[in-house]
Amino acid sequence: MRSARYFLYSATLVLSLTAAAKLISSFGHGTILQTRDPLTGLQFQDLFRIVGGIETVVALVCIFSKRTWLPAGLVAWLATTFLAYRIGLVAVGYHRPCSCMGNLTDALHIPPQTADTAMKIILAYLLIGSYATLFWLWRQPRQSASDSQ
Repeated sequence: MRSARYFLYSATLVLSLTAAAKLISSFGHGTILQTRDPLTGLQFQDLFRIVGGIETVVALVCIFSKRTWLPAGLVAWLATTFLAYRIGLVAVGYHRPCSCMGNLTDALHIPPQTADTAMKIILAYLLIGSYATLFWLWRQPRQSASDSQ
């Protein structure tokens, strides 16, 4: 149970940082913000605000929920959605680095490919960690599972 809580705390930190980066970037003036996302058709500015808001809500649930299933399930859902988005980008022929962090990477002088690789690693961590947590909770005896809710 302790490792599940540690994972959720780390997911909270990751989601809070990525949400902050998206939200801060969305109020900037970079040309990427006015560009339309190739998959959703939304301007990146709007997409960053929507996704940053969702990440913030999931992070808040992770930190304040007394349950374990709910935040782990939300992180799994969000990470799966991010994976589907990335697969969708490949499917439509978009092969540039993901602009997941907006123009904040430019401000920090982080090359786009480095930021993209870091985001893939974070995505893998959230996917594996959340599904491992859910699997572990599912395998617990019924009494322990009801206690963790």
